[in-house]
Amino acid sequence: MIRTRFAPSPTGYLHVGGLRTALYNYLYAKKHEGQFLLRIEDTDRKRFVEGAKEHLIEMLEWIGLDYDEGPNKEGPHAPYVQSERNDLYKKYAEELLEKKHAYRCFCTADRLSEMREHQEKSKKAPMYDRHCLYLSDEETQKNLDAKTPFVIRQKIPSSETVKYKDLIRGIISFAAKTLDDQVLIKSDGFPTYHLANVVDDHLMEISHVIRGEEWLPSTPKHILLYKAFGWTPPEFAHIPLLLNKDRTKLSKRQGDVSVEEYIKKGYGKEAIINFIAFLGWHPGGSEENEIFTLEELVKHFSLEKVHKAGAIFDIEKLDWINWQWNRRKYHTILKDKAHYLDPNVIIENPKKGEFVYKFNDPENTEKFFKERTDILLEMCDEYLDEKYKKNPEKIRKALVTIEEKILRDPKSTQEYLKFYFDDIDYDNELLTHEKMKVDYKTARKSLNEIYETFQNFDSFNDMDAIKNILMKIVAKLELKNGQVFWPLRAALTGEKFSPGVFEVAWVLGKDDFLKRTKQALDRLENTKQ
Repeated sequence: MIRTRFAPSPTGYLHVGGLRTALYNYLYAKKHEGQFLLRIEDTDRKRFVEGAKEHLIEMLEWIGLDYDEGPNKEGPHAPYVQSERNDLYKKYAEELLEKKHAYRCFCTADRLSEMREHQEKSKKAPMYDRHCLYLSDEETQKNLDAKTPFVIRQKIPSSETVKYKDLIRGIISFAAKTLDDQVLIKSDGFPTYHLANVVDDHLMEISHVIRGEEWLPSTPKHILLYKAFGWTPPEFAHIPLLLNKDRTKLSKRQGDVSVEEYIKKGYGKEAIINFIAFLGWHPGGSEENEIFTLEELVKHFSLEKVHKAGAIFDIEKLDWINWQWNRRKYHTILKDKAHYLDPNVIIENPKKGEFVYKFNDPENTEKFFKERTDILLEMCDEYLDEKYKKNPEKIRKALVTIEEKILRDPKSTQEYLKFYFDDIDYDNELLTHEKMKVDYKTARKSLNEIYETFQNFDSFNDMDAIKNILMKIVAKLELKNGQVFWPLRAALTGEKFSPGVFEVAWVLGKDDFLKRTKQALDRLENTKQ
């Protein structure tokens, strides 16, 4: 049976790289109907953070990566917290000592420091010089009797070559003479990552170790430990590093790296998982869709499609994926609510993420508008100024015109629609547009005709009627659409970018429409051009 594990250290918040490791292990196990384990590696007591273990578990549960065995889900290989397994590691360290695959090292910190300084001056690789390997039994016993602090080091068979197949990187070979005699048991009696990792992976019957590229140099040491114990090593797969856009290793200095930070910023769990999955993996082939549920990721995932090169952490891609998930959830809720609609009039194009709702019944149109705006209001309610909410009809209309922007970033809703409610100000040049051939004269001509025509227009609740009148003005003045619509939109919004002019007029209503058009005309009258 395929058995994978996520083995984080409880040293703080869950790093996005850690989540990706957990995700790949989960996906691989579930793809092959195997089991996914959680193991807490807390043997580094200096870096231990109180409450971090519980937080890691909460994060995995929130994200939806349910583990089959682990803390709070005790299985046949419990306990799943390494600090509770210390007697096991001591037992196996003693076995290595007896088999002469390990030895006690009594070197002081001062001696080790002097050794490293000498190696640096001699331009030698920084490695333990095996001083204590050559102690006689009598010298070793004398140190033990004197209770001299010691560590237990792995004895590397330096004449060997370690060769193995990485499921992502292919055949990898290491000359054992380049490997250090790493510490297995520290002077405080706790094991290092290397010993505890190998012992636990064997005892917990882990079949595949999927971990970050940074652990590649440790793999030959682990394989030699398996050999020393007489155990069969698991399959190894080392996933690529996460990189900033400048191709440096992802770090806090260049942005947020904890999953919690992205949750606080409003990213949904579906989007986070979807984004993380694509950091170093892609289904490839003719598959163009990049929006996947967790279940779909399980179906498509394979280690063969994991890349070797570092994966760029692109926040803009995360924004796009989060937007797509917001749209999917929004339209799913909307279609569920609008059960009275004939499915044939709901046009969905998942590839482009387009949803168009068409129906002619006035009663259903009004009902659908309310349900649609109810959802939008719920999404952005906490980000809206209370004064905007005092005009419920206007706020609902306004939200519809910025629907996509709300789905992209609900927190910015007020910024997007403030021109509907607050006084606007702008440079007069905004009323002109060189490429559209809108000079001051054309702007005056267009806005004057609009102002005069709409004095007697009272159907501002009918967007199609607004459009029809404006199109007639375009024809009458023998101008292009942009030569009429650009100065009007600028006059109504004071913005370079905004919803279309028909939508804006529909929201503002007659009084504000005429008021802002007149204000723009007054500005133009005072402009000598």
